[in-house]
Parts: sequence; structure tokens; C-alpha cells
Amino acid sequence: MSAWRCEGLVYRYPDAARPALDRVTLSVPEGACTAVLGPNGSGKSTLLRALLGTLAPAAGTVRFGGLTLAEWPRAALAREVGVVPQGEEAVFPMSVRELVGMGRYPHLGPWRREGEADRRAVREAMRRADVDGLADRPVGTLSGGERQRARVARALAQEPRALALDEPTAALDVAHEMAIFELLRDLGRAGTTVLLVTHNLNLAARYADRLVVLDEGRVAAEGTPSEVLTAELVQRVYRWPARIVPHPGPGPDTGAPQVVPLAGEMCGGIRAEDGHAA
Repeated sequence: MSAWRCEGLVYRYPDAARPALDRVTLSVPEGACTAVLGPNGSGKSTLLRALLGTLAPAAGTVRFGGLTLAEWPRAALAREVGVVPQGEEAVFPMSVRELVGMGRYPHLGPWRREGEADRRAVREAMRRADVDGLADRPVGTLSGGERQRARVARALAQEPRALALDEPTAALDVAHEMAIFELLRDLGRAGTTVLLVTHNLNLAARYADRLVVLDEGRVAAEGTPSEVLTAELVQRVYRWPARIVPHPGPGPDTGAPQVVPLAGEMCGGIRAEDGHAA
């Protein structure tokens, strides 16, 4: 069963030479982790915004949980879907605990005070995103990676049915990037629908159940990582030659397809300078 289903989505930014979304049709399955991939400008973030209803397409329909977005009361949809944006600025000073606590707002509204269930949800979210040690820190003093983990914790505190994340591991070091991908995989396996936009093909292939690859506003491929990540697909979409090798393991992701870009070859007008690796 699909969590999100869109059909024939079209969106063009003003003065753009081509549509950012060009008749996009796809399904995002419930209770799984789906990663949206593609080069810069392929329409990944635009698609996510259209699925969330923050951008109105010129044509096409979007459904979540079987209902069109217009049929969902905004407050009800906010309780169902947690969102981690690519970046945002704090409009007023707050601590990490206060930021994460904002994830309970869809349940509390403007007047209700936090109860024990809310405090428990916040504590657990901070633990899972590894920001519990930063609870009293002002958000403005955090590094980019720490701030992103706090945003993930805020979305988890909401206890949503689905999570939509735009580049959730941007600016994270290796350990925290891996921890976030493992957390998202585990959430999917536990029944949460996870939809994330990412540039990291190899981690997406290791941790996502399904991949959607966009190219110039269209779906170039969708399916399991093994079905999608082929050398032909990577070269065609990313305009760069690559080899696909199995992940050596150990671990549950042993055998997952991994992209190895090749160096020093002409492809689509781009060249690795001086023979160095791309």
C-alpha cells in the first residue's frame, strides 16, 4: 500500500528553461525507507515539497494515505508527517530541548502544556538522534551537523506515521551520517514510512528499501537498489562513467550495489582534471 502517490506532477519555476517536475508519477510504499536520488537540479527537493503540499504543481495530483492533500486538514496532516528541511534559520533564541519540543506542537496546539507523554517523546527523540547531551545548548551555538541532528530529533519527537527528510545528513561527520541512516532504516523496518532526498548514492543503496532516481524533472528509474543502480543508469543520469561493485561487508548490507566513479575519462563534457579521481 502507498503512503504517498503522485500522478502526472508538473511544476515549472518562473523563467526556467524546462519544468522542474515533468509529468512525475510514482508511489512511496508504507512502512519502508525510500530514497530520492539525482544530480543537482533534477527536481528532488521540488518533488518533496510537492508531496508535502508546500508547493502547488501546475498539473497532477498528490495523495497521502489515500486522500488528496486538499482533503487533509492541515493540523491532521502535521500530526501524520514529520519534516526535516534542508536548512532553516532560527527566528529567535532557543535551546536544543526547546527546539526538539516543538515537535510536539501538532499534538498540543498553542495552549496545552506538555504532559509526561510529551516529555518522554522528546527525551527519546533526543537520545535516538544523539543530541541529549546538547539539551541546554543554544541552537545558535551548534555546528551545522549538530543542528541537523537536532532537527531530526524534532521530527522524531512528533511521533509521526511518516518522515520526509531533505538531505538529512548534510554537514554530518561519518559516524553521525552512518547513525542517521541506520536510524532511518530501523524506523522503516518498525513501520514508519521514511522518504528522504539524498546525494549519497552508496548509503542510500545500503540502507533504503527503494530508490527513485530523477533526471531533469523525470523519473529515470525506481525500484530496489539492485534494480536501479546500474553502470548504464549512473552514467546516463550523472554524465560520468562509473563501475558498480558489491559492498564487501560484513553486515546486513553485504552485497548492496556501490558506485565507484571512474577517473580521467571524458563524459558529458566533464573531465577529471589532471587524471585525479572524480
